[in-house]
Amino acid sequence: MPPIKSVKRPAGGVGGHHERAKKGTMKRLLALILHNNKRLMTAVLICLIISAITGVLSSVFLNGVLTELTRGISLINENGLTTSEAWAEIFPSLLKIFITMACVYTAGIIASFTYTRLMAILTQTFLHQIRTSMFNKMQSYPIRFFDTHKTGDIMSQYTNDTDALRQLISQSIPNLISASISVVTLLVLMLNFSIWLSLLIFFGVFMMFLVTKSIGGKSAKFFLQQQIAIGKEEGYVQEMMHGQKVIKVFCHEEEAIEGFDEKNNQLCDDARKAHTYANILMPIVGNLGNILYVLIAFVGGLLVVLGARNLTITGFQEYDPAAFLVTIMSFLPISKQFTGQIAQTSQQLNSIVMGLAGASRIFALMDEEPEQDNGYVTLVRCRIDDDGTIHECKERTGHWAWKHPHQADGTITYTELKGDIQMVDVDFGYVPEKIVLHDISLYAKPGQKVAFVGATGAGKTTITNLINRFYDIADGKIRYDGININKIKKADLRRSLGIVLQDTNLFTGTVMENIRYGKLDATDEECIAAAKLAYADDFIRRLPDGYNTMLTADGANLSQGQRQLLSIARAAVKDAPVMILDEATSSIDTRTEALVQKGTDRLMEGRTVFVIAHRLSTVQNADVIMVLEFGNIIERGSHKELIAKGGKYYQLYTGAFELE
Repeated sequence: MPPIKSVKRPAGGVGGHHERAKKGTMKRLLALILHNNKRLMTAVLICLIISAITGVLSSVFLNGVLTELTRGISLINENGLTTSEAWAEIFPSLLKIFITMACVYTAGIIASFTYTRLMAILTQTFLHQIRTSMFNKMQSYPIRFFDTHKTGDIMSQYTNDTDALRQLISQSIPNLISASISVVTLLVLMLNFSIWLSLLIFFGVFMMFLVTKSIGGKSAKFFLQQQIAIGKEEGYVQEMMHGQKVIKVFCHEEEAIEGFDEKNNQLCDDARKAHTYANILMPIVGNLGNILYVLIAFVGGLLVVLGARNLTITGFQEYDPAAFLVTIMSFLPISKQFTGQIAQTSQQLNSIVMGLAGASRIFALMDEEPEQDNGYVTLVRCRIDDDGTIHECKERTGHWAWKHPHQADGTITYTELKGDIQMVDVDFGYVPEKIVLHDISLYAKPGQKVAFVGATGAGKTTITNLINRFYDIADGKIRYDGININKIKKADLRRSLGIVLQDTNLFTGTVMENIRYGKLDATDEECIAAAKLAYADDFIRRLPDGYNTMLTADGANLSQGQRQLLSIARAAVKDAPVMILDEATSSIDTRTEALVQKGTDRLMEGRTVFVIAHRLSTVQNADVIMVLEFGNIIERGSHKELIAKGGKYYQLYTGAFELE
């Protein structure tokens, strides 16, 4: 089932224009449903029209039956016919009315059944499409998006907001369409019966409109606040669940409870006000309908007593008290249906507002700007001749090259992937007005190990984020094998990099599948070899099912050190020419660290390696060590050279345990 295709966003958009965007939410939602499910929606609309019209024709049949019965009484009283003769006279007409009524209601039942089934299919199909589209689009968003949005709030958009949207599509919108069709049909019938009585209906509906606008507007306001409060509460709960160990070790339970109570009380207050206004709306509108019903009966009877002539859309009728009474008797159920439809529509207001609030938040997620990628240099498999000529190929040769199409003359050149990284006068800030890296210049040749050291917040991880193009630089250049990385497609750039992050993330699946995450086409033998290289094979084989052991909840059944070893194995199986190790051994004991160091030394052969470490013992064998402070490289050189200088590195190294 394909994801929804995007349609033109209404003027106003999102992000700074939230109020204007809300007004176009319903229009955009209906456009999406129609655009992606035209046949289903057409069939649903046809069934809805049939069901709505057949539902309001009871008064027409009642009028026909009463008219025939009145005619029968007239035949007895005025023409002197017996009851049997009069019944024989009106029976064919009554039979015709009953047969017609049976056919109409049968069609209505079939239409209602069909529409209900089709609506269930349409709703679930659309929700499947929109969830798929949300997830697909989220995969294209930059790291900045996930750094600035709480996980719990995003999850709320997938759960609470989509559930509110489901109720809107499956119930509120069909009821709204059905009520609109019914109101129009009933309006025509009422005008056909009596314009005098219809004027009373219009007055009553106007009063209902004023009540709905006043109370419903307040309800809508708090339903919108309720959806926002739900997202905040879920974001807080997710944060507290993730940090449960920290909460307990610092005895922060009471403060966590107070924080939750604050958000929960806000949600409770918004929900209470929203539902209070929503729940009083229906009884008020319903009682206005009851008052109107009595008023119509009183005014209609008064018109008959006063000898008034009935007025319909065809003009004034002759004065006939019996006919006018039949009209009033038929009009009363119509008025009840009419006001009932208005009341039903007002009852749907809370679901409509909640659904639109959910849709607005979903569209806000979908309208985020995707990660920009103007690169055109791609990574391809290649074969290299003895003379160094590079040929692109599809088979696995173990060699890769950058395919560089030159836009000026249309030629294509190939550059062997080696892992030569250069940064020239690079400036960067997470926000434009606050630069965190200043004039960074460095180079790393294939096979070299470059280490970054410095205090927390000095900019070490930020540099590696720029190499990955998780963020784009503000000024300067970064070259990869002599090619500006802005010209390289991000997916191809990242495919050439292996990374072990400071925060290890494992996914639900087997140990083997988690290692294979680094290279999806890796064989079991390659995964096992990578695990041995990372010295993870030993503990993996001691697990209940070895490499087939299921990991859940981010590998909660493993120690932090074991999780980190799997992360290293995942990077090893990727076999990339450039490796980034961001505190890769921070959770590993000293003995295992020494073993992993041997493994990574073998892994680094012929590769460019960037290492970030607070434990300076892990970077002593680096070819060059760069000391960062406040976003500047203040020292660079080998371990011996920097120790001899007696500068910042010397202070960090000799007082490392105190500074950590």
